Amino acid sequence: MHKRIVTLTLNPAVDASCTTDKVRAVHKVRTTNERYDPGGGGINVARVLNELGAGSFAVYLAGGSPGDVLDELVADAGVMAHRVHIREDTRVSHVVYESSSGQEFRFTPEGPGIHPQEWQAALEFIDMLDFDYVVASGSLPRGTPVDVYARLATLVKRRGARMVLDTSGPALEAALEEGVYMVKPSRGEFAALMGRSLEDPAELEAAARSCVAGGGTEILAITLGHDGAVLATADAFLRLATPKVTARSAVGAGDSFVAGMTFGLSRGESIRRAFALGVAAGTATVLTSGTELCHKSDIDHFWHMLCEECGG
Repeated sequence: MHKRIVTLTLNPAVDASCTTDKVRAVHKVRTTNERYDPGGGGINVARVLNELGAGSFAVYLAGGSPGDVLDELVADAGVMAHRVHIREDTRVSHVVYESSSGQEFRFTPEGPGIHPQEWQAALEFIDMLDFDYVVASGSLPRGTPVDVYARLATLVKRRGARMVLDTSGPALEAALEEGVYMVKPSRGEFAALMGRSLEDPAELEAAARSCVAGGGTEILAITLGHDGAVLATADAFLRLATPKVTARSAVGAGDSFVAGMTFGLSRGESIRRAFALGVAAGTATVLTSGTELCHKSDIDHFWHMLCEECGG
């Protein structure tokens, strides 16, 4: 019996999405295809883990009426969860797809300010759970210390478990100093961490190998958008191109990658096959519109294709 994979979302959102013919200033913009989904890194990861058939358990901070709506959406998505109540309102983000141009407009509020006892309560709750993997994903809300993920990493290691982290900036830097099993920045986030542009593939590989050699993480996966992803460990460097698809929305693709790869690792897949599963899940998500995420049939299709390509 596999243990549930715990996810943490410190700055979740009610994700609203819709379609319009053209976004124009001043004019009333009529929309269709409205939908609302529970959002934020860890919650998205939990949704994809459920789609893959894994047990997930999402821990998140939420406040006000939007927080109540988020609870309903999380429950409707079939995600087992625990809400840590906060004083300020949870954010509501908007994704607008402009059908005339095929462009997507994403409006992401900064979200609520967090009091110390609120983020502390989330970590204390996680410490009471039984897990082999904890996935922390997303930006830090205002008022949260930059080392909050590093503190979580300490807790997870003390429990003999593994932590997967998807964040950026000082929060990522602090966590790497503490040591995390796996991290997944985008190329831009990794370039910012290393303090230089990493557009050249050889430079990217050298920087990735150097980061892992520094001991901050055992597995470094860097997503490259439509160019696929690369992965570095102490003894391997892998590249996978994204299968050619017509992208509808990139929302949640990185979270889906994290979910796919974590699921693979938790089920004892090789690093190579787990990496392919991550790319497959990310690719499957870009096929869906707005804030919808991937479907298992698409993930399985791409995973089989990618495993053949990488010899997994």
